[in-house]
Amino acid sequence: MYEGMPLIGDKFPQMEVTTTHGMMTLPDAFAGKWFVLFSHPADFTPVCTTEFYAFQQRMPQFRELNCELIGLSIDQVFSHIKWIEWIESNLETTIEFPVIADDRGKVAERLGMIHPSRSTNTVRAVFFVDPNGTVRAILYYPPELGRNMDEILRAVRALQVADAREVNMPANWPNNELIGERAIIPPPVDRKTAATRLKHHECYDWWFCHRDVTTPRKKKST
Repeated sequence: MYEGMPLIGDKFPQMEVTTTHGMMTLPDAFAGKWFVLFSHPADFTPVCTTEFYAFQQRMPQFRELNCELIGLSIDQVFSHIKWIEWIESNLETTIEFPVIADDRGKVAERLGMIHPSRSTNTVRAVFFVDPNGTVRAILYYPPELGRNMDEILRAVRALQVADAREVNMPANWPNNELIGERAIIPPPVDRKTAATRLKHHECYDWWFCHRDVTTPRKKKST
């Protein structure tokens, strides 16, 4: 029975993968952590090299968010190893995250990463997975467009704040043009709540209220 690619809100599918760090089982290998799985078209290509370098430069920031990285392409593991050695020798950067060697393309096919017109290449896909193994966001880029790693980092941080504070995150958060680093309060569920919202929150209208999420949340008294 064919299973389609996982969508937002689905559990990330269980799979055993060969990586530059040895065999791993996903999502179990990152249990209790967030992880970002990203695919790249091929090893030893310029755009992909800039992406690996950029991801590695932000590894400390990802780990501050309890988030790990794992790459993937339809290359054999020895190709990954040689390319990583080249990056270390020529760009003076050690790639710390594992890279999946999906030389038969089964993982990429399961995750919908195969480029429609280039069956031997993966698109630049990004899967955001939370500590419960749930897919929280998915991004896709064509081979000719390198990703913005700061946006990927921002998305992880924003999802974590949204979960912790039970809010929605505005465009360009934390630098939104209307409400800055504040977050949006979810819409009311009934007319009574809608009628009283303006008294309790800062709002443009009852359906557009926002609040501060930069200060620590007060503990509820017992």
